Formats: sequence, structure tokens, C-alpha cells
Amino acid sequence: MLRRTFLTGSLTTVALGALHPAAARAEVTAVDDDFLNLLTEANRKQIPIVLGNYQNASDSVRTVARKARRLVSGYVWGRSSYHHDASLLGPLTWLIEQLAVRQHEDGLYDVGNLHSPPDSAFAIQDVCMLYALLDADGQASTAGLRTTLASVIKKAGPALAAGGVHTPNHRWEVSAALARANHLFPDRRYVARIEDWLDEGIDATPDGIYGERSSTYAAEVTNPCLLTIAWLRAKPALLEYVRRNLDVTLYLLEPNGEVDTTASRRQDQKGGREVWWYLTQFRELALHTGDGRFTTVAKSIEARGTGELGDFLAEVLERPELSANLPAATPAPADFIQHYPSQASVRIRRDDRTATIFGGTDFHDIPVISSGLSTNPTFFKLRTGSAILDSVRLSPQFFSTGHFRSDGLRRTAPNTFKLQQEVKVPYHLPLPKRYRRADGRYALTPEGRFYASMDFPHRPKQYRTLRTEVTIVELTNGFDLTFDFTGDETAYAIELCFRPGGTLTGVDPLDAPGNYQLASGTGTYKVGADQITFGPGNGPTRVPMDPGERYTYLGGNLTPDGLRVYLTGRTPGHQLLQLRTT
Repeated sequence: MLRRTFLTGSLTTVALGALHPAAARAEVTAVDDDFLNLLTEANRKQIPIVLGNYQNASDSVRTVARKARRLVSGYVWGRSSYHHDASLLGPLTWLIEQLAVRQHEDGLYDVGNLHSPPDSAFAIQDVCMLYALLDADGQASTAGLRTTLASVIKKAGPALAAGGVHTPNHRWEVSAALARANHLFPDRRYVARIEDWLDEGIDATPDGIYGERSSTYAAEVTNPCLLTIAWLRAKPALLEYVRRNLDVTLYLLEPNGEVDTTASRRQDQKGGREVWWYLTQFRELALHTGDGRFTTVAKSIEARGTGELGDFLAEVLERPELSANLPAATPAPADFIQHYPSQASVRIRRDDRTATIFGGTDFHDIPVISSGLSTNPTFFKLRTGSAILDSVRLSPQFFSTGHFRSDGLRRTAPNTFKLQQEVKVPYHLPLPKRYRRADGRYALTPEGRFYASMDFPHRPKQYRTLRTEVTIVELTNGFDLTFDFTGDETAYAIELCFRPGGTLTGVDPLDAPGNYQLASGTGTYKVGADQITFGPGNGPTRVPMDPGERYTYLGGNLTPDGLRVYLTGRTPGHQLLQLRTT
């Protein structure tokens, strides 16, 4: 049996056709022993950590399943120092029993959300993998564990086949879990539900960006799930969605392995993502397409060795074909301007200098702050080597309407891009007589910033207006950002947020830790030999950043973490911000 032979660690060749069940299984190539040894060692380091805290009562069922997966990977793998180590069986038994006792009678789990099909699906994918690996290993000592795991899967399957979801990626998570359950314990209901979800269509633009625009959910959920469904349900067309998304990721990559998330509609719009999550995806698509760029990224992840790479061992033991030697590497993109109109973003890279320009928030179509919407006010990022400018933001003092968020992005020349926003704030005049009520009880309606019982839509208005245009020009040694303001007179602040770890010079400290002002001349942010110079300053006036009433009403703010430098000015007018990397 190919699978069981592989688990012993003795297999030297794998059938590439196994990547896709519908493909011929004729081509054979050598196993990538360096890759297998990397995952084996990474998993070996995980196991003592699991053994030290496996009975943590605060662990979610998803964490319990992942801990069990780490132990099973070492237990069944012939090259592991934990291969068939009986000391793992007690902790593994405890973890698997937890998967059973925490399961509701309807087959679902509580994971934050109550009786949640999608959250249960995350755990069930791991449970199916646990069962498959232990079953292929075939040890009598794990027969009871397999019985328990089979019971969990059979109990969960009908609930996943009948239940609903919350977010776009949940459809693919549930479908992948059902594909795994059906592969182990076939059930027509599972197949029917997978087809229902797939029939809605995959939420991806032609350029490969999923609807949630999130590197986190592409890496952790959507891509892996589509690959699982493609493998188990013989649907090779799904691989094209993953290929296109990985192609986009090539242009979102930073030299240090971070993935840009500025345009995301999910929580990673406020943070970042590491490319290590994509390891087996890049390997699989390199093998499937022969694209050497994907090989380069996969090998760079392996070389850095960061992240929980041991988690991938279970995938490779389940599908040995992923351990095949990769096609010859070819350089990943490192000199480009890449424009993505679907999310109004631009990525620019010149070797170790990268920049992001973003004008694609959802705020102008849906003017609310909410999970699932892109509301990130960062419109520019820049890094050169280790010197990282994580965000450039702009905040006018204009009726508490908050940060500048561009209404789109235009490319006006090969190296020139324009962002723009017009904010109109009304003063409301008396209602026309035909809408007036003697009882004074008018509809509760939005004014734009707040609600009141004033029937705002029917009132004539007088507007105060502020128009902002930001022109971004790439130069050989950096960027020029030109700010043009027209309309009412007010103050504004430009915020540059540098990543902690560097040194600022030429700036003055302000009232709070991490806050500085550039009043005149230029400032410099330096990390080792890498630096970004910025300026000139535009005067010493202190203007606070105003996140807007949507945040301040709830006591929220939008202050980014890092070293924050402020440049201020007044509208109407013009200001030039020069950012230089040499």
C-alpha cells in the first residue's frame, strides 16, 4: 500500500498523478528529503510543547484537534523520533476523548459561535485527517482511538450537510470537511451539499482576488479547502482559482516573507500575514503547473523556517505526492508595478524596496464601520530593507468625519497615481411644508454622521465641502506625495507610522509615547544601514488625528502601533511630502 509504505519513511518515489485523482499516475519523481526532514524536525519540536499543555481547559475544540494532529503526525511517521512512541498514546487519548465529549448531540461544537457548522468544520477537517493517518498506520494500540474518531465524524457529517454558514470562506471550509467525511464514510447528503455550495460559484475576481480580499483567509481557509475539494471530489477546475490567487500573492510579498494585507475586508486589514501559511499550496501548484516562481516561494519559506511548519507534516503524510521534488526554481517577481483595479490598489517593487498604494475602501459605497468591510485609512506604505513605513494616513478636522479614505484610484502616468475624496457635510434647513407634522414626530433617519428624528432626506441643505487629492509619483530614489486641498478652511494632520525597532532623528517628541512631530526640515528613520528620509515639515502646529464620530462615539480610535510622526497644515492649499530611500 503506497500510503502505509510512505508512513514508514521508506518510500523513495511518489506518483505525481496522485495530486489529482482524475489524472494519470504514470510520472514518478524523487522525494524531496530536505523538505521532509524540515517538517519532521519542526513537528518533533512541537510535540514536547503539546505534551506540556495538552490538558489546557481554555483550549477551543479547534486547538484540541490541532494538538492531536501534531501528536498523530509524529506517532505514525517512520522518520520521527516519536514513531510509535507509546508515551504519546495517553495524551492523544485524552485529546480525542475531548473531541467526543465536547460534541453536541446534533454533531456540532461551540467555538465562540454556538452549535456552529463552519467552526465545527475546521475541527472536523483535522479529525478526518487524524482518522485517515491512524487508519493507514493500522496499529492495534490505536484501534479504540479510531473508533472514537469515526463516531465524531459520522455524528458531525449530517449536521454539516444540513447547516448554514456566516462568511464566504465558510462555504469552502464546510465543503472540504464534507469531502473528507465522504471520502472516509460515503454519504450522498455530503456530496449534494458540496455541490450546492460550489454551484454558487467561487467568489474570486478574474485576477485572482477572493471577495474577502484577505491574505489570512486565502492562506488558511479558501485555498486549502479548494485544493482538498479538488483532490477528493475530482474537480481540477478549482485549481485554477488557487493558481490565480497564488499569482497575486507573488506581487503582495515583501522581501522578508510578509504578505501585504492593506486592501483586506477582514481583520488582517489592521495587521499582517506571513507567507509560511502558503507552503503546501505553493508546492502543490508548482508541481501542478511547473511554475518555477512557485518553487522559489516554497523554498524561501523552507529556508526561513519560521511559523508552525510542523503542522504541514500531516498533510504530506496524507498526500505523499506533495513531497515530490519541485520543478526548477525561477525568480519570483522583484521589479514591477502591479495594478489591481478590482480593489483599487497598486503594488510596486524594486528589489528590496516595496510600496503599496490603496484607494479601494468600501466606505464610499457603504459608509459604516463594520466587520467584513474594507475601511482601512492607510493609503500608502513603503519599505526599504529593514526600514518600514507601515502606514501613511491623513486626517482633516472637518465635522468629525474622520480620516481621508480615497474614493478609488487612477493611474495617470506610468509612475503616477491619484487618490481623491470629497466630503460634504450638510446644515439642514426647515422642512418643506408638505412634510411637516403637527405632532413633531418625524422619521428617525441618518444625517451622515448620526441619527435623529428629523426626517433628514426631505430637508433642503447647505453644504460645507472639502476636496482632497493625493498624487503619488514614484522616483528612482523614493516617492513624492502631493496633497492638494480645496474647499473650506480647516486644519489637517498627516501621520507617518514607522515600525518599532528603528531610530528617528530630526523630529520632536510630543505629548504621548511614540508620538513625534516634524515641524521643519527633514527627518530620518533608520534601521541598521537602511533608512527612509521624509519631509519637509510644515510648521509646529499640533493637530490631533481625528478618527471620526463613528469611532469616538464608542470610545474607539485608529492609532496604529509604532513610531508616529505628524506633519500638519491648513486647507485650502498644497503640501509636498518627499519620501526618500537613498
